[in-house]
Amino acid sequence: MNAPRTRVQRRPVHGVLLLDKPLGLSSNNALQRCKWLLRAEKAGHTGTLDPLATGVLPLCFGAATKFSQLQLEADKTYEATVRLGVKTTTGDAEGEVIAEREVPEITADRLADVARQFTGPLRQVPPMYSALKKDGKALYEYARAGEEVEREARDVIVHELELSAQSGTNDTLLMTAKVSKGTYIRTLGEDIGEALGCGAHLTSLRRVATGHYDVSQCITLDALETMSEEERRANLKPVDSLLPDHTRVTLDADNAGRFLSGLRRRGQWQDNEFVAVFGNEPKALLGTAHVKGGELIPGRLLSPPEVQQILESNL
Repeated sequence: MNAPRTRVQRRPVHGVLLLDKPLGLSSNNALQRCKWLLRAEKAGHTGTLDPLATGVLPLCFGAATKFSQLQLEADKTYEATVRLGVKTTTGDAEGEVIAEREVPEITADRLADVARQFTGPLRQVPPMYSALKKDGKALYEYARAGEEVEREARDVIVHELELSAQSGTNDTLLMTAKVSKGTYIRTLGEDIGEALGCGAHLTSLRRVATGHYDVSQCITLDALETMSEEERRANLKPVDSLLPDHTRVTLDADNAGRFLSGLRRRGQWQDNEFVAVFGNEPKALLGTAHVKGGELIPGRLLSPPEVQQILESNL
């Protein structure tokens, strides 16, 4: 007879865990495992990484989930390995080979030209093997059924792109790309292969930065599992780490309470779309706001219990 499963007692947990997502695990599975390890009540991630991708995956807990959209919008930096001469159904090593072509000699000058060609604003057609939906159905569901549907090209920006030949090979490129939200690195790799006249697919993909977070700040799942609960919670970054570019405004106790109730405050503030609001005594994040005409207008607010829980966890 199987032993009864131990029920995990959930608790309020607030903050951001920077996970170095391992190979082969979906973003949601990684989130659920970390949520279980922290015994957290509420959690969400800030944009998925494919199971075959590794690297920076910010996980938001509790009050941090209210500001996770900011990381969804943030620029991302990736390192990828691109195999030239071979196209696959998925654009990566997981798919079936659908075409093979001879790889021409690739010079450093040629790579520099191609990198310039794919730097800046681009129109990119999302791959069929993606989670984007058409008529309520994910594109990868159509692809798995052998169907190809029309997809609208989207505007993306490749801010920086570096291409180099892997040492000792003529059919493998190393690619580093800093890109805007919504850019598919698989598609970028395929398009670069076409520009070189031979096609390509990704054999590895690692996200090394998202917004101001980078992989040097991350912890692995294996390391997290060996820690005590107290050590795991010590790895959480504060909720306001999601707001690094917001102008900080501090309110006294009376105005802080009114602001938390959703009331506008008036002061000598300049117009600003991005404001992080803190209470003065004790020092605590209250939420976001924008300023217009000297008025501090509430945006996403923490609840009074959330503010109190964060304060208690910092004692």
